[in-house]
Amino acid sequence: MEARSVEKIPDGPGWQYEPKWDGFRCLAFRDGDEVKLQSKSGQPLERYFPEIVDVLKTLEAEHFVLDGELVVASGEALSFDDLLMRIHPAASRVAKLARESPATYLVFDLLVDERNRSLVDEPLAERRPQLEDFSERNFPKRARIRLSPASTRRKTVDTWFERVGGALDGIVAKRLDRSYASGKRDAMVKVKAIRTADCVVGGFRYAKNSRVVGSLLLGLYDEAGLLHYVGFTSAYSAAEREALLEKLKPLEATSSFTGNSPGGPSRWSRDRDTSWQPLKPKLVLEVAYDQITGNRFRHGTRPLRWRPDKSPRQCTFDQIELSDQTMRLFK
Repeated sequence: MEARSVEKIPDGPGWQYEPKWDGFRCLAFRDGDEVKLQSKSGQPLERYFPEIVDVLKTLEAEHFVLDGELVVASGEALSFDDLLMRIHPAASRVAKLARESPATYLVFDLLVDERNRSLVDEPLAERRPQLEDFSERNFPKRARIRLSPASTRRKTVDTWFERVGGALDGIVAKRLDRSYASGKRDAMVKVKAIRTADCVVGGFRYAKNSRVVGSLLLGLYDEAGLLHYVGFTSAYSAAEREALLEKLKPLEATSSFTGNSPGGPSRWSRDRDTSWQPLKPKLVLEVAYDQITGNRFRHGTRPLRWRPDKSPRQCTFDQIELSDQTMRLFK
């Protein structure tokens, strides 16, 4: 189930509030001795999080499907960088990190119970009590799997931020009367602590008088499946720019943006080089931005993190269909 970005936390009856954790969205499937973990984009994750697979195999329930978030703690906060390091091709490296900085699975929905009964058509008001009962019977205390908190009281949201602060990525609000609608955004909304968007890296420009990356060119898909240029990001150090070139070179292509493309003469300097190198639309980068004008970022964005857990096709315009006012978490 997907979430639609909004500027203000909804209030009134009929809503359930949950923390939005800074991690990887993950579905967990168990069928007897077989356990599978699946990312939001449908990719398998079990090889990267063997400690979560092991703990799921120890649960009393032998059949279930859970929805939750994989996170890695670093001190009092969650570290997305540490989580990102787990997506590594070497099994020995993954095993080492699983021992040194194990992940935790925070569960917020039950889709199939231990009797192999699907709950996806039931409203959240009925699914949540069943999840709480399931967790009470199955989740061992202080283990690597926990029930994510939820509340129908708007004031509780303020308490969460007071208690855990930066560990929260924002707030999710779900309609209590809605079923679990896979791939849809009409039953759940999210308010992030900062205004961000996941974008496809569709190309790059070289730095002036240098063969290192000057800026990354960002794109979003429209409803017709066209990839449109929406802006750029360039806030990288000199060392990062050299490393970026190695990351991008294997993805060079003859074309990328299928809708609006970058390029054209500069308004500010006729001598400015506007040439750019297209890339295969494989990489997803989360960026922070301030304002939107004409379906483009008005200013350069700030790169936050790579998102290997997300499919490029999930990077759509509905992420930025907000007003130009700066987001505030509480209003």
